[in-house]
Amino acid sequence: MSVTEGPVMQIAWVVEDIAAAEEFLGTLLGARKWARMPDVHFGPETSTYRGEPADHTAHVSLSYRGDMQLELIQPVSGVSIYTEFLERSGPGLHHICLEPDDYDAALREAAAQGIDVVQDGNIGGQLRFAYLDGAAAGVPFLELVEIGPHMRVLFDQLKKDMQ
Repeated sequence: MSVTEGPVMQIAWVVEDIAAAEEFLGTLLGARKWARMPDVHFGPETSTYRGEPADHTAHVSLSYRGDMQLELIQPVSGVSIYTEFLERSGPGLHHICLEPDDYDAALREAAAQGIDVVQDGNIGGQLRFAYLDGAAAGVPFLELVEIGPHMRVLFDQLKKDMQ
């Protein structure tokens, strides 16, 4: 098994100004509409950052270009993979996201290859995510996700509404 099995389902940027990024990428990539979710909280009960409980908030905005989900993340408070990225390199391409056929097996394979999980979490039992560290290779992060049925319905509706 390869960590990279499964489709690339998302490209994401970490930004300092989500409205400006929506406008720029909307024009550049043809993303006509964005679904902005302000103040998304990731709490210590459901998220870790560098192995410790995490507590941070971010504005998140989603759009689609065909089947590809586009995500913008603007950190608001707390320390996270997003604030770390801004401090290290400024705004920019942050990660691509894969949906492996077997999320848990993909995480085990990454661990066996010595690839660290920098941040992970669970959103309402409907989306598990883990960011794999690519810094040693000079690449942005790779996110792995497992999408539950209710979150999939939400994503499908967003895609339909944005086409």
